[in-house]
Amino acid sequence: MTITAAADGSALGNPGPNGWAWYIDDANWAAGGSPHGTNNQGELQAVLELLRATAGTSEKLVIECDSKYVIDSITKWMPGWKRKGWRKSDGGPVLNRDLMEALDEAMRGRDVTFEWVKGHAGHPLNEAADERANGAAKAYQAKQEPNRGPGFTRGAADVEAPMATQPDRDWLAPADDARADSPSPAAASVVPVASPAELPAEPLWAEASDLFDGLDDAPADDPIELRLTLSGDEHARLADLADAQGVTLEEALRRLI
Repeated sequence: MTITAAADGSALGNPGPNGWAWYIDDANWAAGGSPHGTNNQGELQAVLELLRATAGTSEKLVIECDSKYVIDSITKWMPGWKRKGWRKSDGGPVLNRDLMEALDEAMRGRDVTFEWVKGHAGHPLNEAADERANGAAKAYQAKQEPNRGPGFTRGAADVEAPMATQPDRDWLAPADDARADSPSPAAASVVPVASPAELPAEPLWAEASDLFDGLDDAPADDPIELRLTLSGDEHARLADLADAQGVTLEEALRRLI
């Protein structure tokens, strides 16, 4: 038997209120999130929660994911990061290290295959996971409890012990490297976020590719030259972003601007 599931993440503002979700079918799915996090953190957390939820089964797991960053991190880059003490090739720290280490542990002994699918392209499982992840992010934006779903119920009688519900991480913004203890869902729900009146009328959530539309257009006749001084940590985060997008540091910075 093979379990096929989709895992997806969402962030309103990126970083901002965010959500994660995995989906197998209407009887087997879960969602959660945090008051503040990034889209990549949501994508990683979705895969981690799926692996944890299905840990009691021996079935092969096929994960549909629209994030190449997540797939490449787990299947290509992680072995090298581990050999270097969770450092990248340029010596900088690996972003989201706590999630990466948890994913590395959750993958051990599992028969898992990742399949990339294009987001918002009509893939049924991906669309279902996306809808639930976005719904969780919107719930945190409104300071409400998200719909967490039924969890993994398939073959529940064969599982030796049910997986305890994992508390959502109070994710840190990329600029914060300090580690924090994971709060309970109740504690996370009272973290201050912008009031509805301060938020734009339309949600800021979008795929990264959507945010970059038009950036490949020809430059204006009178380009503006900017000079920035980056700290070592800022340079490392920019290098991670460039690696994930497959572009140069200069292009990654141009896209951010």
